[in-house]
Amino acid sequence: MGVPSAIGGRRGNPEADIQRLIVRTLRTVLPRGAIVHHSANEIRSGPNAQRAQAINVGMGVHPGFSDLLVISEGRVLFLEVKSKTGRLSERQAAFRDMVRAQGLAWELVRSVDDALGALTEHGFRTRIVRARP
Repeated sequence: MGVPSAIGGRRGNPEADIQRLIVRTLRTVLPRGAIVHHSANEIRSGPNAQRAQAINVGMGVHPGFSDLLVISEGRVLFLEVKSKTGRLSERQAAFRDMVRAQGLAWELVRSVDDALGALTEHGFRTRIVRARP
């Protein structure tokens, strides 16, 4: 069992730690009724991983699906969460291209600030009050 990190996760999986913090933040700043969803889309280990993954694909799991899906007030945003050094897999890049080809928003984020910037860039309304100059 890992040791909890400063942001409430387990050491050894920085992407998961970042993602948990992003989810908590987005659920706080987005309007009531907004959806922040994670689809567990890959089974990577275990004695029956290959079989379980095949079942998931048959049930509609899409290879490379983004880590988070944000839906709020008619807007849709796919977020792929990566650590500072993390890179997209070929499947993730292909998914990004398919999403963008359909006119939907997709962003790679490495921090809460990146995620909040993606919301702003794509016109999402938040409950963040900005200081007036």
